[in-house]
Amino acid sequence: MKTSWGSWVEGHEVAASSVYTVVHKYTGDPLAEVAEADADLIDRAVLSAERALKKPVSVHRRAEILEKAAVLLGEEAEDMALTMAREAGKPLKDARAEVARGQQTLRYSSVAARTLHGEEVPVRGNPGSEGRVALTLRKPYGVVLAITPFNFPLNLVLHKVGPALAGGNAVVLKPAPATPLTALKLARIFQRAGLPDGWLNVVTGARAEIGAQLVAHPGVKLISFTGSAAVGQTIRKNAGLRPVLLELGNNSANIVHRDADLEMAARVLAARAYGYAGQVCISVQRMYVERSVYQPFKTLLTEAVRNLKVGNPEDPETDVGPMISEAAAERAMAWTEEALGQGARAVLSGTRSGPLVAPVLLENVAPSMQVMAEEVFAPLAGLVPYDEFSEAIAWANQSRYGLQAGVFTQSLDVAFQAAQQLEVGGVMINDSSAYRADNMPYGGVKDSGIGREGPEHAILEMTYPTVMVVNLRG
Repeated sequence: MKTSWGSWVEGHEVAASSVYTVVHKYTGDPLAEVAEADADLIDRAVLSAERALKKPVSVHRRAEILEKAAVLLGEEAEDMALTMAREAGKPLKDARAEVARGQQTLRYSSVAARTLHGEEVPVRGNPGSEGRVALTLRKPYGVVLAITPFNFPLNLVLHKVGPALAGGNAVVLKPAPATPLTALKLARIFQRAGLPDGWLNVVTGARAEIGAQLVAHPGVKLISFTGSAAVGQTIRKNAGLRPVLLELGNNSANIVHRDADLEMAARVLAARAYGYAGQVCISVQRMYVERSVYQPFKTLLTEAVRNLKVGNPEDPETDVGPMISEAAAERAMAWTEEALGQGARAVLSGTRSGPLVAPVLLENVAPSMQVMAEEVFAPLAGLVPYDEFSEAIAWANQSRYGLQAGVFTQSLDVAFQAAQQLEVGGVMINDSSAYRADNMPYGGVKDSGIGREGPEHAILEMTYPTVMVVNLRG
């Protein structure tokens, strides 16, 4: 296994004067030393992307490269899955699923490249516009900066890189410091797929200043970021008038109505609250359960959670692996203790061993507690009974976030009421907030961000329309 990695600029590895260590998130053992980019390397990466844009790649060729990358990713599937299990602590079965999703994202991006189009604007209905034809053309912004999180080190990278390339942009990618190896391997896959040098550059490093230096670079024309709300707001402030796409935090609400299939709801919510240690932007965090079914649902949920396997992410049976760091695990337990001190009760108390945190389930929780008000990003969830469905909607909306929500009901009226009244970007009926298909528009409202992902939607965000008007009488 390769243990020394440089950044990736203009189609080759670039060393740096200093390095940092990426560790196995379960064992703590060193996995690799990775380049710590400095200001010069950052500048080289952006300039490389700018040079690449001077030699445009045709639409059909971009589509072919994306398709080929999907095939090559499949050939490297097990290696990529193991890499994610080790550097991200992602359970192997989830990592394997992420590879398959990554292939889908690439294929959707290929289709988006082939089908991107403008439209005719009916200007001739305006007096004085006789004999004119108006068309819109979609054009790339130029250099796209993609800043990605640790929790989906492959597919969330591809949700930025795929549509950006499909639209004719060049990319500078800044992967999360904890999980750069997946991105560096992906860059090599793109090269093998035929992507010309400079169209995808990967800047690695753990210095907090790297992201800020990239955002400030005048060569960057669009920024796509997934991460915390605080960092996203800083990026938006510093971006000036450049377009910014932000997929930020959430504390997902899920409602279990009295007519729900309780066994199914308990099984799904247990898996989506605690799988991958809750480290998903749309993980189940707040569960509102109609009072008449609260006790039977709590019993079913507790049983389902106890059946989850906690342990080594490289074990294909593991459901709940380690958190990304011991510091993250310590924070999760501190928030739990804080909630208990404020009156919450533990249905499942959880224990911590290094970065491993066993599932925590709390009840008697209040909206003001951090475990309910903030994004926990941990295997920690709260249960709240409600009397009227309108009450559940109000509590779900009592959040500064609005990414996705889940509602379990057999009533179409209830389902449509939820879809209309929940202040979120996506409402999943008879599924958890954590459902996502890679071709659907994905994004939030409020502090959960701006813009939409999903290749056919993101390509519109990453290109802009130019109006061309032809005077046929000219």
